Amino acid sequence: MKDRRKRTPLPSLSTFLCFALLLLLISGFTFSNLTLFLSADGFRPKLVPLLKTPAVDVISAHSSPPPALSVREIVIFPDQVLVFIKSPQSTLLFTKDAINCIYFKRNSSHTHLKLSPISIDDVYLGHQIVRCPIQPRGFIVSVALESDSYLPAGATPIYHWDRLVYEALIDRDNTTIIFAKGLRLRPGQVSNASRFECVYRSDFSRGKFLLRSKALSVAQEIVRCKTPSSILNSTRGINKVSVRVIGRPIFPSIAVSKTQIKPDLPSQKQHKMCVCTMLRNQARFLPEWVMYHSRIGIQRWFIYDNNSDDDINDVVGSLVESNFNLTRHIWPWIKTQEAGFAHCALRARDSCEWVGFIDVDEFFHLPSGLTLDNVLSKYSRSNDVAELRTLCYSFGPSGLKQVPPQGVTIGYTCRMHYPERHKSIIRPEALNSTLINMVHHFHLRNGFGYVNLGRKVMVINHYKYQVWEVFKEKFHRRVATYVSDWQQEKNVGSKDRAPGLGTRAVEPLDWSNRFCEVKDRGLRNRILRTFVDPKTGLLPWQIEKGKEHDVSTLVRAR
Repeated sequence: MKDRRKRTPLPSLSTFLCFALLLLLISGFTFSNLTLFLSADGFRPKLVPLLKTPAVDVISAHSSPPPALSVREIVIFPDQVLVFIKSPQSTLLFTKDAINCIYFKRNSSHTHLKLSPISIDDVYLGHQIVRCPIQPRGFIVSVALESDSYLPAGATPIYHWDRLVYEALIDRDNTTIIFAKGLRLRPGQVSNASRFECVYRSDFSRGKFLLRSKALSVAQEIVRCKTPSSILNSTRGINKVSVRVIGRPIFPSIAVSKTQIKPDLPSQKQHKMCVCTMLRNQARFLPEWVMYHSRIGIQRWFIYDNNSDDDINDVVGSLVESNFNLTRHIWPWIKTQEAGFAHCALRARDSCEWVGFIDVDEFFHLPSGLTLDNVLSKYSRSNDVAELRTLCYSFGPSGLKQVPPQGVTIGYTCRMHYPERHKSIIRPEALNSTLINMVHHFHLRNGFGYVNLGRKVMVINHYKYQVWEVFKEKFHRRVATYVSDWQQEKNVGSKDRAPGLGTRAVEPLDWSNRFCEVKDRGLRNRILRTFVDPKTGLLPWQIEKGKEHDVSTLVRAR
């Protein structure tokens, strides 16, 4: 029997082609609008060190509709509050103009004060960091989108910076390394590990179901524990990790256990020499520091940004575009320079044979004319040398009252007679498992030692006492854990301080002529002789229009 049901006619070829063309036009329009949206805000991809950043949408004050987001944690610092926010979409980044800091009293939904953020950082531990001004006494801080709907902080964990587990990673030997403030341990000494344990769980409020692991080593602000196999093999969510002194409460924590250190040892290091530094608001000095050290043989830079609110992102991005191998790592934790350097040494270990730990105002100088590769190659052949200690000479303002336009290496030429201290270049593979360091040097594994480099081989020019406009920033806060802030009446005779200044940032009348005992133009002359572009007469870091100074007259005058 013939099938008498009505058949649905198939679309004609012309109908199909028209439909396909319509889809193509719609998709093209959408893509075009997305491109315009990103470029309208001047969007530039941000660097997230050692991680690949997925494509992101930038949310500004004009974005509509505003996306939902949540406040995950709040950390109170002496001069600001860090609010960790997370959007339900991992590809959203909020700009500073899209968010306000709001302040309200407890048990109140009424906003009493609204302020602009100090700054907003990119992704850190899966969150963005909104830096808000410190809240008035009796108020709680949260954040709000421009739509005026605020994110209540009543149920949000609020921590204080000086008692907090703030970072953790799993080392290549599957031990967990925890970084914690508030342990109150002595500098440079190993503590009794039997008093400590590590704890793991997504929620520490339910103590009955915690995973515990005994500490293997404890020193300064670092605790190392054996990682439970269930954590190593877990595929469920993110596990928070903390530490406790046995018999006492668990430390507050925002740290998560995550594998970051590569387990496989490369047959050959990718870089002969790398540098780690920690900085705050030093963006304008970064190009000279990076470009100079690149010319003498540094290949890789790890920048630990300690709460900068200048244009550090733009400067780093510009240097990267110029093919410098540079990454910025957000490190908001104050008074943690030793821990930050230990963290950096672990990150650099797989790719760098040697790592130097210097500040942005410190420059390696080889007076004898040797190259950095000459020096490193000599000790790379040794099986027991793992640290090269280099003397530091402190330079003064050299009669200047304004920032030298050609750079610190050209402008500052007068220093103190005797070296003040040393800084170290280390082999990260040879570090002691405790990661103890005193900023200037690390503890090494048994069987390894150090060498003091002669002053004719290599020294560090430390442009410590610059013009007052720059120097006064040192009163803001010292980054080292065991160094007192200059505004405190503690360790007044420390070498870290400027002699005779006291605790107030008041410029002495004779500041520009202080700290000048020896004229030293060695590095200046070398740079003018070998770094100047013969066509333009400019140094590599003189790139801003209006600040281009022909240094040919300086070359003739040296």
